[in-house]
Amino acid sequence: MQADESRQLVVDIQPEIEGHENQQHGKTWETSRPELAERISSLGDWFHNINIHGVWTAPNHFLGDFPNVKWKHISKAFPDNLNGASVLDIGCNGGFYSIALKRRGAGRVLGVDVDDRYLNQARFAAQSLELDIEFEKRSVYDVDKIEGEFDYVLFLGVFYHLRYPLYALDKIIKKVSGKLFFQSMMRGSQGDRQWSDDYQFWDMHPFKDPDFPCMYFIENSYANDPTNWWIPNRGAVEGMLRSSGLEIVAHPETETYVCEPRRVQRDGKYVLDLELSGTL
Repeated sequence: MQADESRQLVVDIQPEIEGHENQQHGKTWETSRPELAERISSLGDWFHNINIHGVWTAPNHFLGDFPNVKWKHISKAFPDNLNGASVLDIGCNGGFYSIALKRRGAGRVLGVDVDDRYLNQARFAAQSLELDIEFEKRSVYDVDKIEGEFDYVLFLGVFYHLRYPLYALDKIIKKVSGKLFFQSMMRGSQGDRQWSDDYQFWDMHPFKDPDFPCMYFIENSYANDPTNWWIPNRGAVEGMLRSSGLEIVAHPETETYVCEPRRVQRDGKYVLDLELSGTL
């Protein structure tokens, strides 16, 4: 994809605001771009490439114009106008998705992350773009303690960074009143197959089939990142989503699924609570 083409894709969520008044310094962003660029740089390396009044936060990202390269597909699964819907962005990083959905008319938008650098970047981006977005330092394992549920929950690019990924997914489900947007890096087979409900103990054939649901465990590091713990194939992703009581309703891009809670409770209790009480 050409650079000009990829940057054009962000126009709907990140329009350049020429001559926008900077209330604090009494100058326009156009005349203060060097200062803005210096402030962006002072916040450390950015993983999200966001256009803040004409200055890009990660223009040399190794994945290209990221995460817009994914958003151009994922965005089509959201309504054009969110009409005040609530959004929980888990692992919000620099705030790209929170900003995108706020611009689409979302009401309360809460982004959570454990990395202070990313949270500082997200707050700066939202404030600079004059968007009312909440950002909070919180572990994915504690999201079930957030009060209330959300119309849209984003769980994008986090799953494979977790040592206990399914535990986190089962906690996140408690916050979903509408749709869960799930994305994970995937490796291995991308085959889409139907599997039996049960297998005989001595039947080894499924485990020799590359399409069979599988999670690859990374003992040390993958892509120079020691937090890349578990990387699933397609069968594992879809199987785990269904196992947690979610129904896959859309697949807007290769690694992303849109899900709705269908059987997340059994006899009025969540799957996680049944598991922890030994009654699943």
